Amino acid sequence: MSYIAPKVSSTCSSGLLNNNVLCQALSTLRGIVESCYGPFGRLKLIHNAVGGNVLTTSHSSVLLGNLSVSHPVLKLLVASMLNHVSRFTDSGLFATILCCNLAERAKQLDVPSSHIVRIQKDLLDICTDYLSSEDCGCRIQIDFNNIKALLSLVRTAINKPTCMLTIKEADYISSLVLQAFFHTIPSIIGDTLSLGKMLITPIEGQSVSDSCILSGILIEIFATHSMRVDATKLTFGCIKIAVFGVSMAGDVVDSGDGHWELTSGFCPEDESLVQLLKMGKQLVCDQVHLVVCQKVIHPVLKQYLREHHVIVEDRLGLAVMEPLIQMAGARLITSYYHPINPNCYGSTKNLLLVKCGSRQFLHLLPNGNKPICTLLLCNRSEAGMNELKVVCQSAECVLRLALKEPYALLGGGCTECHLATYVGYKVHCVTDDKLAEMCCSRAQYKIVADGFCRSLERTASSLEHDGGENFIDAKYGHRWSVLAHMPLNSHWSEVFSRCACGSYTAHQNLNWTVLGTKRTIINLDMPPEKPSDYSPGQLILDSYTARLNALQVAVETANLIVELQYVIQDRN
Repeated sequence: MSYIAPKVSSTCSSGLLNNNVLCQALSTLRGIVESCYGPFGRLKLIHNAVGGNVLTTSHSSVLLGNLSVSHPVLKLLVASMLNHVSRFTDSGLFATILCCNLAERAKQLDVPSSHIVRIQKDLLDICTDYLSSEDCGCRIQIDFNNIKALLSLVRTAINKPTCMLTIKEADYISSLVLQAFFHTIPSIIGDTLSLGKMLITPIEGQSVSDSCILSGILIEIFATHSMRVDATKLTFGCIKIAVFGVSMAGDVVDSGDGHWELTSGFCPEDESLVQLLKMGKQLVCDQVHLVVCQKVIHPVLKQYLREHHVIVEDRLGLAVMEPLIQMAGARLITSYYHPINPNCYGSTKNLLLVKCGSRQFLHLLPNGNKPICTLLLCNRSEAGMNELKVVCQSAECVLRLALKEPYALLGGGCTECHLATYVGYKVHCVTDDKLAEMCCSRAQYKIVADGFCRSLERTASSLEHDGGENFIDAKYGHRWSVLAHMPLNSHWSEVFSRCACGSYTAHQNLNWTVLGTKRTIINLDMPPEKPSDYSPGQLILDSYTARLNALQVAVETANLIVELQYVIQDRN
């Protein structure tokens, strides 16, 4: 016997926001994310207790998107980071680690939460103003005539441990992604720039060196029927295409929502099939060579069209439709109950049959220099292939961001260390008027700023996974990594070689100290001069736009966590 249970009132409590409970939850999440941060990070195997798919990853979008968290604050934090990753595809792990560090330290300070939020907002403004200024010592300009700088930017996004690439393979994939990106830039640019599309077709079980770029679009062929069509007999340069976005399975009438009144003996499925065959006759009369559909095509219509030497491919999915329409110059056909306007047809230059491993594809070559290409991406394992596809998409997004804002930030943790040093210097210069404006004392400002700087430095230290030591120099404020178990009496030239980003070589007057310890504040009003052996090809670079937004998201989310007072939970 069924019954209706009365609704239970929502609970409003602050127990989950207890400093110890919350800090423990933040520390656990930070530990998970820290361990897979950077090119030498450890892999994460994600599965649930009742079976299902097993994921191996170290990428922020996959890790955070499949990580189950129960604490409401962690849900808020993860949702905020995923929103950043959905827009910028990069710097998700950095934002998560920094946010956890900031929130943990803020919860442990004996300073009112309102003061912490105001001070951290001011410190964020100091960082963003500095990173946006011409005097910034950790920002470089991207010259699109300099291939080495662009490759460095792409290689940072590609270099993920789950991809399991050798140095040579990583360089090869980076060059392919860069070539594919250049292919998406139109040869003729008007008042506005509209980039084309780079499609990625993954091939599992093949060598990474088999990856290549193909102009146009690949459509996978799942049956041998398409092999019967001799593509060489088609009219070169004028292969007519019809693109359908509506289901042509025949079981559902595509007349929209509403009620039907059926007379006795009338069958809607039979009527749909009659309309489909009527449309098929028009396609044959209009001499269409290729019919593609986003959804399913009725087998009777398929058979009819193939008997008239029309190539038919269905179940293309949504991802390929927009670039296909753009490349062919077609219009999407959304109904088969009306005659097709001849202007809806598109065309391609040629059709080719391509085989890679055990898979076959129909290769559509565009007319002219259309900015559409396909990256045929190969890897040896399924896990490596899935991760490689994600990082290649991320690398393309990073290049698009660089086209809008042609800058990059120094990687390897050097930007975080440099920022921490700069903020430390600016804190000592804060005026009494500024303190009065924020309604806090100089001691409170200094305590919060010190925690902010330590959070940046700890985020940089998270790149070390092999027991090595992190140092920072007193001249440039860059991170230097030292191998584990280095003898204490070693000469400095045996310990240090280059900073983590590759900008500077070691010399005697850099005065290194262990990262995270107290040190002398240096004046960074003027950007340090680049050394004479500086080369963009030696640098580790991060996306400027993505990293700047990640910094803002991390600080703002941490401030939101600090300001939380109660958690309201629906128990129904």
